[in-house]
Amino acid sequence: MTVLEFAIYGVLGLTYLGLALGYIPGLRMNRATIALVGSAFLIALGAVNLQEAWQAIDANTIIFLLSMMVVNANLAYAGFFRRSLSILLSLTSSPLGLLIALTFGSGILSAVFLNDTIALIFTPLTLSLTQALGLNPIPFLLAIAGATNIGSVCTLSGNPQNILIGSFSGIPYLDFLRALAPVALTGLVIQVGLLWLFYPEVRSIHPCQQKVDGNDRIFKPLFNKTLVITTGLLIAFAIGFPLAESALVAASLLLITRRLKPQRILQKIDWNLLVMFSGLFILTKVTQNLNLLQLFTHAVNSSASFLSVTVVLSNLISNVPAVLLLHPLIPKNETHYWLLLAAGSTLAGNLTLFGSVANLIVVEAATNLGYKLTFREHLRFGVPLTLCTLILAYLWIH
Repeated sequence: MTVLEFAIYGVLGLTYLGLALGYIPGLRMNRATIALVGSAFLIALGAVNLQEAWQAIDANTIIFLLSMMVVNANLAYAGFFRRSLSILLSLTSSPLGLLIALTFGSGILSAVFLNDTIALIFTPLTLSLTQALGLNPIPFLLAIAGATNIGSVCTLSGNPQNILIGSFSGIPYLDFLRALAPVALTGLVIQVGLLWLFYPEVRSIHPCQQKVDGNDRIFKPLFNKTLVITTGLLIAFAIGFPLAESALVAASLLLITRRLKPQRILQKIDWNLLVMFSGLFILTKVTQNLNLLQLFTHAVNSSASFLSVTVVLSNLISNVPAVLLLHPLIPKNETHYWLLLAAGSTLAGNLTLFGSVANLIVVEAATNLGYKLTFREHLRFGVPLTLCTLILAYLWIH
C-alpha cells in the first residue's frame, strides 16, 4: 500500500469513526463538519475529483429534505403541532389515555412529517403537560422518542433515511405506505404495552385532577394557507407525482408571504443535516471507488442477513450513513430489500439512546428543562422494543 492509499483509507476510516461517535475528541466538530472535512480531505488526496464529488450529491434527496423542512417550519409557526397535541389530549386526561394519545399522535404525525420535527416540538409540550398533571415525565418522553421512530417508518417522507430510499428505489408513496403501515401501527401497540409493563404509574385510567394550560393559539391566516398547501402536497404524493418536485413547489408557495420574514423560516432549516447529507454522498462515492462495498455483498444473500447488517451498521455509524453505504448493493426493482433497509435502519434507532437523532432531541430538550433520561433507562425499554419491532418487520416483509 502506498503512502497516498494509506492516507485515503486513514481519512475515510477516521471520518466514519467520527460519524459513529458524533464528535472528534478534543475538537468542536459535529457530524456535519466531520462529513464535510472528511470529504474535503478525500478530494484533496485525489480519491475523487471535485466534479465527481458534486455529481455524487443526490439533488432529489437534498431538495426533498430542504422543502419538507420549509413546510414543517410553516406548520410550526402557524400553531399546527400545538393544536394537534391539544386535540389529542382533549380526548383523555388519564395517565394511560395520555400515553396512548401521545404514542399514536406523535407516531402518526411522524409518518406525515419529518420525525425529528415532531420530537423537537412535542418534547417541551409533553414536559409541560406532565408537570402540570403531576406525572413522571420519563415514560411519556420514551413514548415520544419511540413513537417518532416507529411511526416514521411507514412513509417516504417520515425520516431522512426513507427520503433517501424513496429517491434511490422509485417506490411509489402509497405502495411504500401500504407495505409498512401495518408494521408501524403494530409497533406503536407494542410500545404502549412495554411502557405499561415497565411503568406501573401509567396504568391508571382515572382522570388527573390538575388543570392543564390549554393555550394552543394559532395564527389563522397562516394556519389556513399552510394547511391547504400541505394537504395538496399529500394528495400529490398519493397520486404519484415526483416527491422532490412536489415538495419544492409546496415550499415555494409557502415562501410567498406577507406574514413571516424569510429569516424566520430559514433559521428553522436544519442546515447541519443538509451539509452532513452532502458530505455523506461524497464519502459513499469514495467507498464505491475503493470497492469497499464488497465487504457487505454477502448481506444481500438472504433477508435475515441483510436486515442484521442494516441494524448493526445503523447503530455503528448511524442510519443515514448506513443507508448510503448499503443502497448500491440493492437492484432498483428489489422492493423487498428496499423495505427491509427502511425498516431496519429506522427501527434500529430505538435500540440505544444514541441510535437516532429523534432520541437525542428528546434527551437534550428534557435535560435543558431539568429532567434526565439516562442511557440505562432508555436501554431497558429500547432493547425489547427494537427486537419486537424488527422481528415483526422481518416476518411481515418476508
